[in-house]
Amino acid sequence: MRRRARTLAAEQQQQQQSSDVDQAAPVVGGPALAGRFSRSAALFGGITLLMAGHGLQNTLLGVRAESEGFSSTVAGLVMAMNFAGFLVGAALAPRLLRQVGHVRVFAALASLGSSVTLVQAVFVTPLVWGACRLVWGMCLAALVVVAETWLNELATNRNRGQMIATYMVVTMGSIATGQFLVTTADVNGFTLFAVSSVLVSLALVPMSLSASANPPVVVPEPLSLRAMLQTAPTGVIVAFLVGGALGSISGLGAVYAANRGLTPFEVALFVGAPMIGSLFGQIPLGRLSDSVPRRVVILLAALAAASGCLAMLALDERTVAGLAVMALMGAFAYPIYSMAVAQTNDWLRDEQRASASAVLVRMNGVGALIGPTVAALAMSVTLNAFYLVMAAAHVLIALLVTARIVLVAGPSVDAQGNFLPIPARASAAVAALLRLRR
Repeated sequence: MRRRARTLAAEQQQQQQSSDVDQAAPVVGGPALAGRFSRSAALFGGITLLMAGHGLQNTLLGVRAESEGFSSTVAGLVMAMNFAGFLVGAALAPRLLRQVGHVRVFAALASLGSSVTLVQAVFVTPLVWGACRLVWGMCLAALVVVAETWLNELATNRNRGQMIATYMVVTMGSIATGQFLVTTADVNGFTLFAVSSVLVSLALVPMSLSASANPPVVVPEPLSLRAMLQTAPTGVIVAFLVGGALGSISGLGAVYAANRGLTPFEVALFVGAPMIGSLFGQIPLGRLSDSVPRRVVILLAALAAASGCLAMLALDERTVAGLAVMALMGAFAYPIYSMAVAQTNDWLRDEQRASASAVLVRMNGVGALIGPTVAALAMSVTLNAFYLVMAAAHVLIALLVTARIVLVAGPSVDAQGNFLPIPARASAAVAALLRLRR
């Protein structure tokens, strides 16, 4: 009861903040608007630096692992530890925020994350790298929770959708951009590890200087996985499967490309292509899913993504055709999670949506841990397992959605909610944004 009371109080405070800002919005150029704009710029500046450092580190470790002679299986398992850490960090972050506050949590974990990045440059062994990836995943999860909680505070009823869309573009674009920094220095040296560490440390500057208060920590009332599977099984299982597929891209893409003999620049192009493609696929597919039965769009997107994965078996990753297919695959694969969230919300009451989104985040994270692990083990038999595992995940999504379309009538198009593009591992703060907008 006390937890529910705290949650309701936080939600009421958030709604009151949005209402207050909306009432003051007509004062164009006023100090409140200027302050909100400067804090938004600082927030997105910090996210840009953080995610650029994250993207560089992912690609650098994959390329360096191949250079150091790590097997594809060992390198894949090391990279997958990031997702295990992310799950742990996402669970611990709300408690840390309540105990010591947002600024201190962000400062402490950004410093820790920056430090473990340098440790990987000094001790180049699978065991140390695996431990560092686990710690980095924990730090990144908590840092994301801090950033998204401030995003929740800055959003109003007028700009909520725009803020989420901007956050999505900044996140994916920064990760993709950071990957190309791997071409600026020797992957076997210390410099690129230092650059990644500096980027993460610099993210502290705008975030710390712009924070004027600690916004409420959004902790949804628990909703059991069993209840979710009974009410909206499609969204839960799709979130899990697409987590396995996308986790393989971000976790193993650089490892696969390096083992295929691509240069660092070619690795960055290969890993970045699906993320760049995702920026162009989110809105069109989302709007289509608002206009026609949503499950049909998920089915078609899954089939298109699976087809792209299988097509890559016959293409060279160095060619324009190969990169174009990877970009198209990302354009169809990445929006599936956002559509799964929207599909789940179509079956739930308003007060259940924040909790449901938190469940979907966890299921996606579990999939993102299992998918790369399975792919890494299978890549010891054939490198093509990288594509085959992703294709299999999307085929399973298509089969599940087809069965649900045949067996269970979905809501009418008029009864469907609105699509919002959100990152696969967004925190409960973004889930609250989604709920408040409906």
